[in-house]
Amino acid sequence: MKTRRLGKSAIHVSDICMGTMTFGTGADEAASIRILDKSFDAGINFFDTAENYPVPPDAKYAGVTEEIVGRWLKTKDRDSIILATKVCGPSHGWIKGSMRAGMTALDRHNIVRALEGSLRRLGTDYVDLYQTHWPDHGARYEEAMRALDDLVQAGKVRVIGCSNETSWGLMKSLAASDAGGWARYDTIQNNFSLNNRRFEDELAQVCRQEGVSLIPYSPLGGGMLSGKYQNGARPQGARFSRYLQMGGRQEAMAKRFVNDKTLASTERFMAIAAEAGIGVVTLATAWSKQHDFVASTIVGATHEDQLPDIFAAADLTLSPEVMKACNAVTKDILYPMG
Repeated sequence: MKTRRLGKSAIHVSDICMGTMTFGTGADEAASIRILDKSFDAGINFFDTAENYPVPPDAKYAGVTEEIVGRWLKTKDRDSIILATKVCGPSHGWIKGSMRAGMTALDRHNIVRALEGSLRRLGTDYVDLYQTHWPDHGARYEEAMRALDDLVQAGKVRVIGCSNETSWGLMKSLAASDAGGWARYDTIQNNFSLNNRRFEDELAQVCRQEGVSLIPYSPLGGGMLSGKYQNGARPQGARFSRYLQMGGRQEAMAKRFVNDKTLASTERFMAIAAEAGIGVVTLATAWSKQHDFVASTIVGATHEDQLPDIFAAADLTLSPEVMKACNAVTKDILYPMG
């Protein structure tokens, strides 16, 4: 497994990261541990979780994922693992955090309490990468950046990052850190896939110029790019099969990922993968890794048989012809996720 640097930090990580957002609901603890073990054995040293997991957020399950990861972590040499987690963003908008009675915010109080809770559940005295899960563009960035810097100075966090952030928000946070002499974000964790290339419009250039690495999540477009939703299929237990029946925010999210345009683009990517002699999951994962602003691509699994196609992308470099064919789909079907 190749490694890459996180931003301008001293930390190098495997270029595939195992995400854990379904652990505790979509995958029970036994299955989750098997997935973690197989990932580690395949050469993955980078694992991502969050205080808000598993998803969809629910106070009944909040923190369960970190507890599972923490029990697994005790079976490994802590120094061999690069562990990332996240603090909930504000609960007054699109997403309501499942922690702290749904009163989450990106202020010193919440950031410090969130990390204390995560360290307790994970059974460790530090995390390698600590991230804000979603932003609050109406709040003072200075307060959050100073609080995060204090955690770095205390040795509880090695480096910091953000998630679901905009170009403006990323630059605002970096400017606040530079002005205050505080730790800077080394990473940004945003949605990025063959079906959602909006990151390339502006944020990619911010990353290049400011030395920030993208660690993209959902390289399979929420599972869409596996092909499992083609031809009207709604697999039992699949995330968007459930979300489409839940209404509200979950249904709206599902329709962003599963719609006529994403179905059409996925069909073409499946054909490209078949022509190249690889699975479409392998194609989508390898494509995500093959960008200069990407440090590590976050994948996910709910059962073991999903892993081989993901691991097959570890040492794969797509040919110029395959990359050109993928670009042609993007040109013909612009912004399939809106």
